[in-house]
Formats: sequence, structure tokens, C-alpha cells
Amino acid sequence: MKNKTFYIKTLGCKLNFSESATLERLLTEHGYVLCKEETADVDIYIVNSCAVTGNAEKKCRQFIHHVRKQYPEAKIILTGCFSSLDNASVIASEVDLMSDNKNKMRLVNKIDALFDADYKPETIQDVAENDFFSAYSVHERTRSFLKIQDGCDYFCSYCTVAYARGRSRSDSIENIVRLAGEIASQHVKEIVLTGVNIGDFKTKKGEHLLDLLLALQKIENLSRIRISSIEPNLLTDDIINLVAHSDKILPHFHIPLQSGVNEILAKMKRRYPRELFAEKVHTIKEKIPSACIAADVIVGFPGETDLLFDETYQFIESLPISMLHVFPYSKRPGTIAASMENHVDKSSKTQRANQLTTLSEQKRAIFYRENYGKTSKALIESKTEDNFLSGFTENYIRIKLPFHVSLINEIKLVQIQKMDKDHICHAQTIDE
Repeated sequence: MKNKTFYIKTLGCKLNFSESATLERLLTEHGYVLCKEETADVDIYIVNSCAVTGNAEKKCRQFIHHVRKQYPEAKIILTGCFSSLDNASVIASEVDLMSDNKNKMRLVNKIDALFDADYKPETIQDVAENDFFSAYSVHERTRSFLKIQDGCDYFCSYCTVAYARGRSRSDSIENIVRLAGEIASQHVKEIVLTGVNIGDFKTKKGEHLLDLLLALQKIENLSRIRISSIEPNLLTDDIINLVAHSDKILPHFHIPLQSGVNEILAKMKRRYPRELFAEKVHTIKEKIPSACIAADVIVGFPGETDLLFDETYQFIESLPISMLHVFPYSKRPGTIAASMENHVDKSSKTQRANQLTTLSEQKRAIFYRENYGKTSKALIESKTEDNFLSGFTENYIRIKLPFHVSLINEIKLVQIQKMDKDHICHAQTIDE
């Protein structure tokens, strides 16, 4: 009998991708055969789902419907954030096995039973709340997403992630250092630290994110460390100072803002005023002028009038932010915001999102122009469709170089040239 084949469809964030990659390794070690593309020959479809927005849930439901219709003989497994919420029951009848986030890695021990003649669909969700499982991805070869933290204690009024992921919990520094060394030994040059709220990283010994960063930068064969999204109230001056003086921790900050209006931030149950966000941005730019600063913004939160949106727009416009990630507010069942008054109509949310997207493009162009003619170390990652090489500088400028196969997965000193219409900067290598 041939070994069972499996395919994993990953939706959502880089944390999900790191967990899918770990699940893939576990399944392969247990004798299952990975299919890299969706095909009718696959025995097991695993959907690692997202629920950050209503549209994310819709994509998950659509994919489940698609698989069930196209491949009626396949066994379907649903895991991830959507499967951790009560509204996942709407598609429970279409899947053979479902688990919440905390039980993802237990799926491996359940798969054989799916093919028993008397098997009945089940849901796994009986693991202790504080359980943490490690995960990392190496698919991109040049960089890896390493999970250091999971869950969230913030319970923002618009968000379901705290419900889907559980309470905040972290890996140990010793284990993260071990995994980072394991990743680096596979010739991966860059590690991106991921989690739900990595600024809330805290071990059972009472160590914090700063302690982890200090430990990671001591790994000799690890070239680059990138910090993913971190809350402004958790981004300490000590962390900023460490990045400013480190030759491994990259000058790239992704800081959620969500709104530039304190009244809206309070309704969102965010834990900072806009003045703190501005202070962090200015501190970074003072200490690391070349740093990239990206910010998340939600438009159309309940009660956001045109005047309040304009206030957010002007606040962002006034700051040296490099780029934005813009999200129209999405009504999430079971959240506080869902029952608030004065919801914003869809057309207004779309218009506001478009305005901020345009502002983001302007900000990015300014940031890139500030780097024209300057040199930076770039990790060369892959070949593009138009026969160039693509990569990212330390401060997250996407570059393209003339193709040469020997440069892939190398860190090269490059000089930044002009940006093209696709928001990519042409560059040339500099002899070191």
C-alpha cells in the first residue's frame, strides 16, 4: 500500500506559515508524502485557517467547499484560527477532522484513523491553555519565520485573535536559541521572529524580548535577525538602542497604529495614546535615521466620522513612517466592536482605505528616495520572472539586480538606485 499523500493550504499570517512548515516536517517524518501542489491524487487536505477578518473566514469556507466538491474522496482537516472560533460550526459537516490552534501538532497522531471504516468526524480541543509548541519555516531557503510567542492578553475590541489563539505564552530562550542555530545550520541567512504579540514575550524565568535578542545575536553563524510586528507600548527604548548598535538585528520596525485618534484608540481598547506612537517613531528615526517603519491602520472603525478619519490621515502624514498596511474594519461576531453603534458603510471604508494606500505609496517613495545612492547589505533571495534577482536590504527596501546564480542566498553590499513602477529599487553590487 502506498504512503498517504497530503497537501497543506495555509491562509493568513507568517505565524501560520511557520506552523504549517513544522506540521509538514512532522507528517513527512511519520511517512506521509507531501504534495507541493493541489491535485486529485492527494489523500489528505489540511487547511490552516485565518480569521483576522470576515474576508479571511470567507476564503477559508470557500476553500473547504472547493475541496469537498472537487475531491469528494479526500480527507479534509481544518485547523488554525477559524477552526478555533464558534462560527467554524458552519462548515464542520464538510470536514473530517478539526482542531483548534493549540492542537495543531496533535493532528499527526490522528490521521491514520481517518481511513478506518468506522471513523466518525471529530474535533480536538482538550489541551491545556498554556501549552506552547515551537515552529519555524525554511521554505524560502534564505529566511525563516521562527515562532517565539503565541496568544494574546490584549482583547482589542475588534479582534478575535485572542479568542482563537488563547492567552499569551512564550517559548524558552534556550529552546529558541537552539532552533535558531538549527535553522542557521541549514544555510538560512535571516530569521524573522514571529508570534501574535511578540513584544509580550516573557519566559517562565521572567526574561523578556530584550533578553532573547541579546541571546540570539550571539549565534555566530546567524547573519540577520528581523523583528516582526511589535506593539508601540512594548517597544522599549532599550530594544531600539540595541537595534541601533547591533550588526545582526535589522533596522526594520513594524508598529501597529490602528488609528491616529485617541478617542478611537480607546474604543478599540488599544493600550497607548497616539502621542506614544509618535514618540516611538521619532526615537527610532533619531537613533537610526535609515530605519524602515511600517504601521498598521484600520479604517472605518465604528464611530469614525469623516473628520476623525481626516485627523488620522493628517497624523500619519506628519510622521516619518515608511509605509502602511491598511485594513478596512471588519465586523467580527462576538467582539465588543460588533455591537457598537455608528458602523461605517462599506463605500466610505473603501474610499478611506484608498486614500491611505495612496499616502502609503507616497511615504514609500520618499523613504526609497532618501536611500538613493546609499549602500546597504542586501540578502539576495530569488530569481524574478523578468530574469533579475530580488532581495531586501537591511532596512527592508526591495531591490532587483542583474541575474547571476552565484548571488542567490548571499548577503551583498549594494548601492540603491531609482525605484521603478512596481515599487522596487534597482541596485548594483559593490565590491567589498
